[in-house]
Amino acid sequence: MSFSAQWDEVYRAGSNLSIWPWSELVSYMHRYAKPFTAGTKVLEIGFGAGANIPFFLSIGVDYYGIEGSDSIAARVRERYPDLKDRLITGDLIRHNYQETYDLVVDRSSMTHNDTNAIKGGLRKLSMSMKPGSKYIGIDWYSVEHSDYALGDPVDEFTRANISEGQFAGVGNVHFSSKEHLMELFSGAGMDLIRLEHKKQKMEIPDQSHILATWNLVAIKS
Repeated sequence: MSFSAQWDEVYRAGSNLSIWPWSELVSYMHRYAKPFTAGTKVLEIGFGAGANIPFFLSIGVDYYGIEGSDSIAARVRERYPDLKDRLITGDLIRHNYQETYDLVVDRSSMTHNDTNAIKGGLRKLSMSMKPGSKYIGIDWYSVEHSDYALGDPVDEFTRANISEGQFAGVGNVHFSSKEHLMELFSGAGMDLIRLEHKKQKMEIPDQSHILATWNLVAIKS
């Protein structure tokens, strides 16, 4: 599996259990994914602790999710029994999706793979998307992130074994440039129609640490 067993350990330890919908995902949905109806099929890859599920239920879309960690997925299925058959455990890179989706949403889950895996994963997802379907990515990590210099190189854009900061103990972390993102999505038959680069610098305490990420919207050709 491409999914890192380290993420399962993180969830089993009770870490990274976000329970509130991510505000930027909510904003991007309303800005770039409307109109959505009860017939709009949405796939969330890497749903984690299910933070975004209440939002998707509130807008009435036809929601599906895939998560690599069986331990956290089992907990979410207990919380949402009506969705238990739609909240699957699987490898988002290699999974054979049975539905055709109008929208795929991803809050940085794809970025915990190396370059070749991401290329394959995007191609797989594209095959399950209708022409005109959109892919919304939130917080894909940027090469301008300070932590891009940490860990062991896996390939030009991927680092592993980062031992400090937000990526300690989570396996592969992928960092992208604008040109690299355009290449990744065009290779999967999708065109970027929105790309936002966010940079935050720590001032107090003065650690000179830069948090840099991308938000994006791609559309299947």
